[in-house]
Amino acid sequence: MALLSNSASYMGIDIGSTGIKIVELKKESGKIKLVNYGFSESEKSEIVDWQNNSELSAKVIKKIIREAGISAQSAISALPTFSVFSSVLNLSNIPKKDIASAVHWEAKKVIPLPLEDMILDWKEIDASREKQNKKKNANDVKILLTGAPRVLVKKYIEIFKLAKINLLSLETETFSLIRSLLGNDKSTIMLVEIGASTTDISVVDSIIPMLSRSIDVGGEKITETIGKNLNISLDKSEQFKYDLGVSSINSHGGNELKAITNAISPVVNEIKYVVNHFHGKNNKKIEKIILSGGSVLLPNLTGYLAKILDMKIIIGDPWSRVSYPRELRPLLQEIGPRMAVAIGLAIRELE
Repeated sequence: MALLSNSASYMGIDIGSTGIKIVELKKESGKIKLVNYGFSESEKSEIVDWQNNSELSAKVIKKIIREAGISAQSAISALPTFSVFSSVLNLSNIPKKDIASAVHWEAKKVIPLPLEDMILDWKEIDASREKQNKKKNANDVKILLTGAPRVLVKKYIEIFKLAKINLLSLETETFSLIRSLLGNDKSTIMLVEIGASTTDISVVDSIIPMLSRSIDVGGEKITETIGKNLNISLDKSEQFKYDLGVSSINSHGGNELKAITNAISPVVNEIKYVVNHFHGKNNKKIEKIILSGGSVLLPNLTGYLAKILDMKIIIGDPWSRVSYPRELRPLLQEIGPRMAVAIGLAIRELE
């Protein structure tokens, strides 16, 4: 049964590495409202390549829709950040009529795959700033370029065709996270999405992703590393991870706590690298870091990162732009970090 009426509603469908999340939203009286949601996650011991198993993904999507009572017919989905190439291009003294060819030429330099195997998308950014700066050449332009493998895009199209859902658009996860977690916040912010198998890090300035990186370390790898360091089972290391967190590392320093901090150190080191790289290249300070993803609920992770990075760290609230029944708040806040991408996708058609 739907939570609210579902006329003119849209689904945001996030096909992740360990599960599929769906959020159905609609706009009513100028407000974005939650209609319904649902998700399905594989067991920790089960590895499912959702993106490359079209029939299974379509089957799971249909099952979620059926069991949750979702009735929207149209959806927006996202390509994984680690599978999409993105870059900010600075083009100097390029007449407007030549921008498209210049972008194609520059794309050959920054995308390490044959362009015929990619679907390219680009848009001009910072136009207002450039016009305000009289020292800038009128023909200087900054371009946000993205490239997605054709074979991956075809897989997604196939999934939604099998699921009999109208796929309105595909975008990268970073844009959906910006939509759900930042809204109209134009400050310089780092988004850190710690998922099951990867961590995606993006620096966003004026709602534009300026720098993105991904590493193959997520919640599952952290659990696995803890288990190896302590010579315990995956189930027990998962329990240690969420029972102990990183809250007492400085005061107690037990083997379990050291194992946890050692396991998350690749994420910490990558954040440090991105912060230094962005500052060195742009001479701008990142004002805060917003966390999302199912693995950010590690106890006191925000406090630990704030201390070790000397930065403001918060867990993002993807429901902040969405109206929903008050009694659902405890549950929605609990699942919020893992639903952030799906929420941002559904919002796209309602802005």
